[in-house]
This record gives sequence, structure tokens and C-alpha cells, in this order.
Amino acid sequence: MAKLKLRGKDLKKINFPDKKTMALAMNVMLRHYRKLDKATALQLLYELVAQPQDYLTHEVFGQLAQLLVQPTTEQRKEQVLSERLVPWQSFGSQFIESQAQEQMEWACRLPIAVQAALMPDAHLGYGLPIGGVLATDNAVIPYGVGVDIGCRMSLSVYPLPASTIGKDHYRLKEILMKNSKFGRDVFRQPIDHEVLDRATFQAIPFVQRLKDKAYRQLGSSGSGNHFVEWGIVKVTDPALELAAGEYLALLSHSGSRGMGAAIANHYTQIAMDTCLLPKQVKHLAWLDLASAEGEEYWQAMNLAGDYASACHDQIHQRMSTALGEKAVLKIENHHNFAWKETLSSGQKVIVHRKGATPAGKGVLGIIPGSMTAPGFIVRGKGNDQALASAAHGAGRKMSRTKARNSTTNAALKAQLKKQQVTLIGGGRDEAPMAYKDIHDVMKSQQSLVDVLGMFYPKIVRMDKA
Repeated sequence: MAKLKLRGKDLKKINFPDKKTMALAMNVMLRHYRKLDKATALQLLYELVAQPQDYLTHEVFGQLAQLLVQPTTEQRKEQVLSERLVPWQSFGSQFIESQAQEQMEWACRLPIAVQAALMPDAHLGYGLPIGGVLATDNAVIPYGVGVDIGCRMSLSVYPLPASTIGKDHYRLKEILMKNSKFGRDVFRQPIDHEVLDRATFQAIPFVQRLKDKAYRQLGSSGSGNHFVEWGIVKVTDPALELAAGEYLALLSHSGSRGMGAAIANHYTQIAMDTCLLPKQVKHLAWLDLASAEGEEYWQAMNLAGDYASACHDQIHQRMSTALGEKAVLKIENHHNFAWKETLSSGQKVIVHRKGATPAGKGVLGIIPGSMTAPGFIVRGKGNDQALASAAHGAGRKMSRTKARNSTTNAALKAQLKKQQVTLIGGGRDEAPMAYKDIHDVMKSQQSLVDVLGMFYPKIVRMDKA
């Protein structure tokens, strides 16, 4: 028998009042009544929505009935912004557009806000600016985390000299072509991974519906600015426990693919339905972590982050196997995530890093430049004013549209040739000219991180190959 399929418009027709109750109804039906035919299921829900008080103690429908008997005004609480901003610090302000700074100021007026920071690669985003860091009091903001949950950088350094790039250029390019997939192009036979066995897939019906897509996209990368690239790592600090010198390395940038985006959009809508905010900050709607929805999102977010890490594991596993070498150093860090942390004052908070790298004291990370600009291997200093964070890249200075319209293919090819970079795929929207100068960004965060090494991209693969 086919699995029960209900849509929001089906429930709207039988008088379900809002998206929150619709989402809960669909979850309950899929969990307990998935074998019913659609007509029978809708009749059952019609009777429930018509007389919810009769179901308040029902084993299955009790929680949904309680929501339905509450007046809409109680379900949707209007939030008032504070007139005063919580403490916040901007790093590299001269490189940050005023709109992103204004967006950060609005976030600092949220009643749940505790402290904030803006990284030097920051630019305008939805809700929080990209490069925005916000600490909140026991609340999580889905769009403060971002759509590509757990997006991350992963670096593998191999015991091969930098000259390998020149000597084995064709072979390395072929390895990259055969063992990386982007966007809609996925592997016919994904490698299995324990992340797909996580209990969260079974515990949350909405997330369960994403499992098949997660399996299909496992080990692949997203589109846009995501990449997998061979390059040269130059070790400059003995803290990396590698002899000073230059090595062959692989760097990847990608996130939680379709699953992460679906989780972000689903829980953002639930937050916006229950947390009414002024228009200019509506995307900063939050979920109380003490609520069922907040706990659900937290579990789903962590699953998406682990899934993103699993994708990178498989990308590097495939490359290492094809190369016939084991990495002697691996560094991985993620952004677009929320962490439970304790401030120096002792206050426990939820720290959102939307396009910002964790930079706690002694924590290693990799901050990329562009397809031609170098990346930096860094060690965090745990700066309290930055909420122990740093930039996650160079940061855009042009929108994708502006970059496409203002950059010619000839100019892009000239820049690639100048830096001796081979590009597979990509496009003018990701041209180096669309990004800030990574050296300016790094100078602006000398109080946030120490530089231990450099990564120079040489064979870059992106979507649209």
C-alpha cells in the first residue's frame, strides 16, 4: 500500500488555522496512521479540527488538540525589540558594507540577544549577515544558523612534494573529475555511512522523509561557491607537527546539501508562524530550546552537521584511495551552525556562527580565499569580543548577478593563467574579482587567529563543469 501523502493545502481546506498545526498534523499522521487512505485520514483530521476539545487527552492527538483550542493570538506571540543594543564588536569595519552592519544592529535588539560580533568577510544575508555571530539566551534562530547547515572546510595534506602538481597534473585532474560530484550530479552508488543509521531519522517524521535524498547526495558537493581542489600547502609553523616545507593537499568546501536546506526552511517557517517580529527582522524568528519544536530543530541541525561531515569524509576517502596515499594531516571546521557555549562571564548561551569559523583558543581551522587566492591554516586565540570566532573566507564584495555582468570570460581566464590555476566548471559569478582581498581580511583579524600555514589552489573543480 502506498504511503499516506498529505499536503498543506489539503489541511487548509478542512480549516487547519496555520502552518504550525498543519506540520504537526502531517507528522502525527505519518507516524501513527501512514497506512490510511487519504480520504479516511482527512475525515479523521476534519473531526479533530472541528471539535479539538474532545481530543485533549487523546494518546495520539492530545498535543495537536491543545494547539487547536488555543486562540491564534496565544499561538502567535508578538515580540518587541529592545531600544538598546547588546554589546557587539565589528572587525575590519572598513571592508564591511553598511547594510550588513545595520543588519547586525537589528539582531542586537532582539530580546533573546546577549552578545554579537561581525567578522571582516561579512556581507548582507537573510536574518543575520553572512559573517555574523550572535549569542542568545536559550533560543535558536534557524536563519541565524543558515540554510546550508554545517557547511564546512576540510583539508587533507599528503606526504608528497608540491612538485607533484606539475608532474602529475593530468592524473590529479582525472582523479578530481572521477571522484567528485556537484549539484544535481550525484554518485550512482553512494558509499554507505553510519550517519544514515542515526536515530534522529526515525524520531522526527519530517526528517525521516529526507533520508532518501540524503542517501542519494551522500559524498557529493553543492553548487554555488562549493569546491574540491588540489593545491599546495606551505607549512610555516611547527605547531602543525609537519616539517617546514610545501606539500600536496586537497581542500573541500560543501555542506548538508538538500537535507540541510529543507530542515532550515521547515523550522524557519515554524519559528515565523509563532514568533512575530517586525518586518525588517522577520527572518530572525527563533525557537525556544525548551519547546518541542526547538528541541526538534536542535536534533535535526546536529544531524545535518554530521551529514555534511560525512560527505567530506567520503570526498577525501575517494581522493586518497585514487591517489594511493594517506593524509599526514587533516583539518576540518564548520560554520552555519549553533553551539552551546559558556561566555567568560559564566553565562550559558547559544552561539550562532553564520558564515563564521570557530576560533576558540588553540582550535585549528582553514580560511579559504578564492579560486586563485590563497587560504590560511589558522589557530584560534579565543577572543571574547569576537565570541571566539573568525572569518570563514574572503567574503563577497559583488552579488552573483553583478559578478556575472561585470566580469568577462577573458578576464577570468587571464586571472587563472596568472595564478597558474586550472578551473573545471565554475563561472563568472565565482570569479576572484567577486571577492574581497583575503589579505585585507586576515590583517583585520590578527587578534582572532594566528596563521600556521598557507594553501594555494592549483586544480579547482566547481559545479557547472
